[in-house]
Amino acid sequence: MSDSVKIQTARRSHAARPSLEAFLSLGFRPLYIAGCAWALVSIAIWIFTPEWLTGQLTGVAWHAHEMLWGFVVTIAVGFLLTASATWTGHNPIQGKPLGWLLVLWIVARAGYLASPQWMFYVAIAAETLFFLVAAHSVMRVVLKAASRRNDGVPYLVAGLGVINLLFLLAAWQGDYAALIQRFNLGLICMAVIALLIGRRVIPFFANRRVDGLNLPMLTRSGQVQIGLGVLAILGGLTGQYVLMGGILGIVGLMGLVQVYRWKPWAVLHNPMLWILYLGYACLSAGLVVAALHFVGLLTVTLDRPATFVHLIGMGGFGILIIGMVTRTALGHLGRPLALDASMLASYVLVTVSVVCRLWALFPSAMSAFALQASAVTWMLAMALYLWRFVPILIRPRAD
Repeated sequence: MSDSVKIQTARRSHAARPSLEAFLSLGFRPLYIAGCAWALVSIAIWIFTPEWLTGQLTGVAWHAHEMLWGFVVTIAVGFLLTASATWTGHNPIQGKPLGWLLVLWIVARAGYLASPQWMFYVAIAAETLFFLVAAHSVMRVVLKAASRRNDGVPYLVAGLGVINLLFLLAAWQGDYAALIQRFNLGLICMAVIALLIGRRVIPFFANRRVDGLNLPMLTRSGQVQIGLGVLAILGGLTGQYVLMGGILGIVGLMGLVQVYRWKPWAVLHNPMLWILYLGYACLSAGLVVAALHFVGLLTVTLDRPATFVHLIGMGGFGILIIGMVTRTALGHLGRPLALDASMLASYVLVTVSVVCRLWALFPSAMSAFALQASAVTWMLAMALYLWRFVPILIRPRAD
């Protein structure tokens, strides 16, 4: 072997090693790992060892908070910190600042589990600072690039942080009614962000992956949809729940129309696309069910908050997330956008988990089995993702 070949081989070998610099180069790398790992661990605790929940956040309050803000919002922040770099041409956060952002996230997760009350306050402070830093980082690059199209993104991130703080205040005060109200507002705020992300990336991905497909971006209707979503949040903040429900119904129906106009039959052969279509459709349907709940038009059997919460949270966010964290990770890591068996298995497992969780909401002799089946399939899906992607998320780009 010549000296030049030896040097090139050594360089490639060195480049393939795990690198802290690479790991902290973009927001999606640490936050995708953290969010998906926590999705696995938190469900394991909630379903199989709930006696561990001895902190200030207990029972359903802890589960609801950790699945929304600890998992879903964490993935969304990781995506937005990465996407804003693409949208503006400026990386909002990397290196040590991104490392400290991850530390804040870890402190919050540990603090909510710990028993001493002072740890609860530390967790609140850490998580609030997490949202402030994330929102400021996105705002900074949006202003630097004069990216008017993305002006609202940092405010949505900050809004999630504000609603989170209100939720935690209600938990500290023991006000269960306020806690549920604020969780619902956080869910809707996250749904608006997911709608925003979905309507940008889904047609873009589909047009690039399917020959001859030319999907419209539906920019005008998308702007109306997001605007209505913000109005629904304001309606919830002011206690106008019937108004909020009516607006949510329109937003959800617009989402279902969008899915139809994106020609779902054209992507059935491509799991990396149909998983995103399915998630967006479930999210939109969940908003319609939420609307029917808030205006009082559901039957007694279906008129349970858990129905729309899990349809939006698992069917919408969960399915969209498993599709996004696989596809965007491959793209941003310079890897071929090729589906493998572990990715397809994770898509199927998350979908089965959603079906089992919705099944468990209907009282029957099989409810407990369905709940545990949902938990196990969910955990397996997240474990598969971590097994497949952690090794490349901690290494430099392949190219």
